[in-house]
Amino acid sequence: MLEQIASNYRCAFHAYAPFPSASDTAAWSALDRDWKEQTIRLAEQYLHFDYPHLSATDFMDFTRTGNRVRYEDRFFQKRHALNALVLAECVENKGRFMDDIINGIFSICEESAWQLPPHNSYIRDMPQLPLPDASAPVLDLFACETGAVLATVYYLLADKLDAISPFIKKRIASELEHRVFTPYLNTHFWWMGNGREPMNNWTIWCTQNVLLSFFLTCSDQALLQKVLVKACQSADYFLDEYGEDGCCDEGAQYYRHAGLCLFNTLEIVNAVTGNSFASVYQNPKIKNMAAYIMNVHIHDLYYLNFADCSPVAGRAGVREFLFAKRIENASMMRFAARDFVAGLPETLILPTENNLFYRLQNAFTIREIREFAQQSNAGISYPDLYYPSVGVFIARDDTLYLAVKAGDNDDSHNHNDTGSFTIYKDGKPLLIDVGVESYTKKTFSPRRYEIWTMQSAYHNLPTINGQLQQDGEQYKAREVSYSLTDQKCEIQMELADAYPKQSGLLSYVRRACLLKGREIVIQDTFRFHKNVPMVLSLMTYEQPVPEKADGALCLSVGTAGTLRITGGTLHSIETIPISDPRLQICWKHEIYRILVDVESPELEIRVF
Repeated sequence: MLEQIASNYRCAFHAYAPFPSASDTAAWSALDRDWKEQTIRLAEQYLHFDYPHLSATDFMDFTRTGNRVRYEDRFFQKRHALNALVLAECVENKGRFMDDIINGIFSICEESAWQLPPHNSYIRDMPQLPLPDASAPVLDLFACETGAVLATVYYLLADKLDAISPFIKKRIASELEHRVFTPYLNTHFWWMGNGREPMNNWTIWCTQNVLLSFFLTCSDQALLQKVLVKACQSADYFLDEYGEDGCCDEGAQYYRHAGLCLFNTLEIVNAVTGNSFASVYQNPKIKNMAAYIMNVHIHDLYYLNFADCSPVAGRAGVREFLFAKRIENASMMRFAARDFVAGLPETLILPTENNLFYRLQNAFTIREIREFAQQSNAGISYPDLYYPSVGVFIARDDTLYLAVKAGDNDDSHNHNDTGSFTIYKDGKPLLIDVGVESYTKKTFSPRRYEIWTMQSAYHNLPTINGQLQQDGEQYKAREVSYSLTDQKCEIQMELADAYPKQSGLLSYVRRACLLKGREIVIQDTFRFHKNVPMVLSLMTYEQPVPEKADGALCLSVGTAGTLRITGGTLHSIETIPISDPRLQICWKHEIYRILVDVESPELEIRVF
C-alpha cells in the first residue's frame, strides 16, 4: 500500500516543519495559557537537575536479577526532564533552562546504549546480552524514540543551541548518525519486517521515530528517499498483520503504540511528499484501525482488555482526535475530545510522556480539542460488533457491557484466555480480565505461562480434569457464530480445542448472550468420554457475597451486580491481594476469584 507510493515519489522532499521552532516566539506565545503555565512549573522542578548516571552494572541488573524497572526508571526520568525543560524554554524564551537542557543532551549522548537491557540482542527472541556493544548499536523501541527526542530538540532549539556552541548540534547529529541512521540503513532488525515473520507494535513505533530522526535533522535528498521507501516497506508489513476489521490483537494500551504510531507515520510521509499519501486515510482498513480505540472503550477510564493490556489503558486525547479528524469520523472526534477533557489536568502537558513529539502535538491542538468538546453536543455511537481477525465480540446496552474473546492463544502478548468473557454494569467492572503484572525477565521467557495472570485459571474459564488452556495457535475456538440485533447480541463457540487432550473433552460449547435491557446469560455445555472434575473460575473486582436462593447459587458482587449460577456449587472464594505497581493502576484494592464446582454438563450464569 505505502511502499508503492514511496517508490514512485520522484520530487524533492518538502522541509519537515510540523511545529514552530522556538525562534517563532509569536506562535509559542499564542498557545493555551494553562498549558504554558503548567509547562513552566513542571520545568522549574528540573532546574539544576542531576541527570542520573547509568552504569555498566545498572545495565547488567536485568540479566542478573530479571528486574527491568530499576534501570528504566532512571532512563526515562532523564528524558522526561529534558522534554519538560525544552518545552518551557520554547514558551519562556529567556535562556533560563538552557544549561539544564545542554546537560540533558550530553547526558543522553554519553549513555553507552539507548536500547533497554531487555532488548539488548540482535536476533529476535534470543537471550539478551549482559552489556551493550557501543560499536554496534541495537535499534529497539527506545533507541529509536531517544533518536526522535534528540532530533526534535535539534529542530526546536537549533538557533539557541548554535548561539551557545556549534558543537551541541554537531554532537546530536553525530550520535544520530552512529546510533540510528547507520544501523537503520545497514542492519536488519526483526521489526523492520521481511514478509515472513510476524510483526507487532514495534514495527510501526520504531518506524515513526526513525522517520522523525531523519526528517527533522537531515536534508540529503537521496538518503531520505531510501529512508522513505524502507519505512514504507516496514509499514506495509505492519499493515499486513491486521485484518480488514482493524482490530489490534495487542489491546487498547498497545493501540497507542500501534494504530496511533501508524497515524504519525502517515502524517510524516504525507507532509514531506506534499500530500502524496492523502488517499491512504480513506482506506477502509485504516479507518477501521483508527476507530478501534473508541469501539473498545467501556466507560470513563475502562477499556475492554485482553492479553497484556490493562483495563485502564489511558485517556484518549489529541492523537486520537487528530486521527479521527483525518479519517472524518465525527463520533470518534467527540469521544477523544471528551475523554481528553475528562482527564484534565493530567492530559494537558503529559508530564510522563517519553516522546517529545507527542507533547508538541498536545501543545498545538489543545485549544481546538477543548473547543470541539464544548461545542459538540451530539452523542457517541458505540457499535455492537465482532472482530473476526482476533475473535473479539462486544455488545452493550444502557446498563450492561459484554465482551467475549474467541480467537486463539497465539496473540501478541498472549494470555491463555480463549473463550473468556468480561462484564461491566453501569460502567463498573463486574467480571474482569485482570491484566498483567509489571514486566520482568520471566514475562518474555519460556516460563511466561507460569505467571498467574497469563493462565486460564485466572480468567473467566473452567479448569477441566486439572488441565488449563495451553498457549499456541492450535489452542483455539472453532465453529464461532454470532448475531447482533437491537434486542439480542450473542456469540457461540466450540472450545474443546483450547484445552489439551488430557482434559478428556469431546465438546465444550460456550454461548454468551446480552438480552438488551434485561440481563446477560452465559451457557456452558460439556461432553466427555467419562466424568471428570471441573472448576469454573470467575474473577471479580468487588467482593462476592453468597445469597440464599432456591435451586441456584447466587452471589451479590458489591454494588456491581448479581450472579445466578445453575449447574454448579460454590467451592470457595479467594482473595487476591494487589501489590504489583502495574496492577495497582487499575485495581485499587484486592480482587476476588470465585471457584465453582461444575456438577452438570450444562452450566448457566445469569448476570443482572
